[in-house]
Amino acid sequence: MHNLGLLFDVDGPLASPVTRTINVRSIVTDLVAIAAAGVPIAFITGRSGDFIRHQVVAPLLDAGLGDALEQQGARMFGVFEKGGAWAAITADGMGEVTVDESVAFSPEAVDGIRSLVRERFADTMFFDETKRAMISVEQRTDVESEVYKEAQPRFEDAAYDLLTGMGIGLRHGERSTPGADGTVPFRIDPTIISTDIESVLLDKDRGAQRAFEYFAERGPLPRRWRSVGDSRSDYKMADYVHDAGFEVAHVDVRPADGILDRPYEVITIGDAIHDDAGAEFLAHWRRELGLE
Repeated sequence: MHNLGLLFDVDGPLASPVTRTINVRSIVTDLVAIAAAGVPIAFITGRSGDFIRHQVVAPLLDAGLGDALEQQGARMFGVFEKGGAWAAITADGMGEVTVDESVAFSPEAVDGIRSLVRERFADTMFFDETKRAMISVEQRTDVESEVYKEAQPRFEDAAYDLLTGMGIGLRHGERSTPGADGTVPFRIDPTIISTDIESVLLDKDRGAQRAFEYFAERGPLPRRWRSVGDSRSDYKMADYVHDAGFEVAHVDVRPADGILDRPYEVITIGDAIHDDAGAEFLAHWRRELGLE
């Protein structure tokens, strides 16, 4: 077994933030080759299980992932909605998604945000019907980023007012409103292409922990890990690994947002960003592991 494990955010390092699909072919083939070599790989994302099944696992299977995961020591896992849902990925494909219902919204809250988007913001964004533990509203791919950026804060303010008006405890930036029970269990978390409304218990460190537990049940864990992401919250994957006592470095594929000060190494890939940087990272490790 190679002394390496990989934790990936999906949007940015693997999937283009513009098309929301894997556009760089070598990302697919390198992931398959590295998985076949026994390197445990987890996708830890805010995306839904349906998205990962169709946009990530399906092209990997087409490129030979089934055979790769039949190899001794090969392990792959998906954590979705920032830890609110998860599934094994095996030679047979992605398994049934398990959802942590304890962090999910009520149907009334979900319906309220769905209606808000449909009635006031459908020209710039859409309601993600595939989410099961969190609420996500995403930029339409036919809308320019600057147009979406203007609409996004207006949507977030409207969503905040709607949900707090329903007695749901919520925070957004500097604003915080306790719910009817006096607690604030949810937050609004904007990204460059979406707004997530989610439990405060959900984040990338929770996802990393779940992936480690899955991998540890199926074999020894490597001591050396790399996490890869484009958001500041993605550093939390490496935070978990570091705190668990493993060697880790985090690869930041959008460092212009600000490299965080951490007790482990933070790596950037020259001038490359997003999936171009992700492709270079994977190509490096395929060479390093002698898999060419």
